[in-house]
Amino acid sequence: MRFEHVIVINDPGHPLATPLTVNQVWQGLLLRARAPQLFMQGVERISVDESSDVLLREMLLGQLLVRDRIHLQAPHRLHFETEPSDQHPGGQLVVTIEAPTAETLIVRFVYDTPHDESAEGEEAQLLGYLKAAYQANDVDAVRRIRELAAAGKLDE
Repeated sequence: MRFEHVIVINDPGHPLATPLTVNQVWQGLLLRARAPQLFMQGVERISVDESSDVLLREMLLGQLLVRDRIHLQAPHRLHFETEPSDQHPGGQLVVTIEAPTAETLIVRFVYDTPHDESAEGEEAQLLGYLKAAYQANDVDAVRRIRELAAAGKLDE
């Protein structure tokens, strides 16, 4: 299954939203990768090994252990590779910060999982649920990034 969606960060047509810089968005997305417990509930344990451009992350969510390799291309792109296991089919997520115009800033999320897009019945319902959950989780993350930026915690 491939699923892509975009969240607009800065939109000159909506001046009520406080604009964020590329660096603030990058720092927020990086924090989400390093400390997912700040962005989602149910994270019981997290360990992260970090090199200059790769994070190796293990995250325990209840009984589910998720292992990710996260490639960093500062300050514009994170590529998550989730290892398949008995409990999780694995997959990939690419998060890209884009500036289509000087005043506009967006974040593009592209999910690629081994789920069959031509599925029917219950499997098709599951895919619809997954897509909605991915998008809701990303919207919540951007909301949290805005909160952290407003508090001055992303100004490195």
